[in-house]
Amino acid sequence: MHLFEILVVFHVITGLTGLIAFWVPIVSKKGAKNHRRWGRICCYGFMGAGALAIAMALLSLYGPEERIPSVTDRVLFDGLFGWMMLYLGLLTIGFADYGLAVVKHSRERKALRSARYQLVIAAVLASAAYCFYYGFTIGEALMMAVAVLGIVAMSIQQLYIWRKAAPAPRSYVGEHFRALIGMGISAYTAFMSVGLIRYIPEHVFNPLVWALPSAVGVSLIIGFTLQAKRVAKPRAQANARPTSA
Repeated sequence: MHLFEILVVFHVITGLTGLIAFWVPIVSKKGAKNHRRWGRICCYGFMGAGALAIAMALLSLYGPEERIPSVTDRVLFDGLFGWMMLYLGLLTIGFADYGLAVVKHSRERKALRSARYQLVIAAVLASAAYCFYYGFTIGEALMMAVAVLGIVAMSIQQLYIWRKAAPAPRSYVGEHFRALIGMGISAYTAFMSVGLIRYIPEHVFNPLVWALPSAVGVSLIIGFTLQAKRVAKPRAQANARPTSA
């Protein structure tokens, strides 16, 4: 068995672990034991899958063998299965890392400004910029679209990290939620790039199929954000009521 095939096997194992575990924190009670335990399993599974996706992308770009001979457009192949997969692997790791970090450092936001976290964000931004550039040079809108999503997401994270004013006491919850939903979007999208080509190769470059994880993820973000606002509004009104003398 070749190295690339071994990496695919481990990618499938870690990816499936994350894909299955991803939904438990979504439907379980937030902050409960199951939410925390399965959330960590999901994050570590996706981070492993992301690291393996990076390795496979580098092998696809620089390895001695030609990957997936059925794809005859090698320039497009290098873009989607090389540079975009590398970027999506980094994006998945970046989302998972940030999602765990904002909870760990919920009381000390400045810790997120350390090189440990900033280098991860910088790597995601650099890979997103090159993904966008490569997509632009070959006229591939899909690469440019997913790159813009990552750039916007990392910029929003940086606004939270570097904001001078102190954030609201529980603002980290929204950051945690958006990051891990983003992790799910990028992981599902990257996972498709391995499985889709083998089972339905005629749709592997179909932008509608690739856009499905983003549509589901963004819908979840909007839905949970509106729900959080409905819960927060009565609390804010109760806190604003003057106490009787």
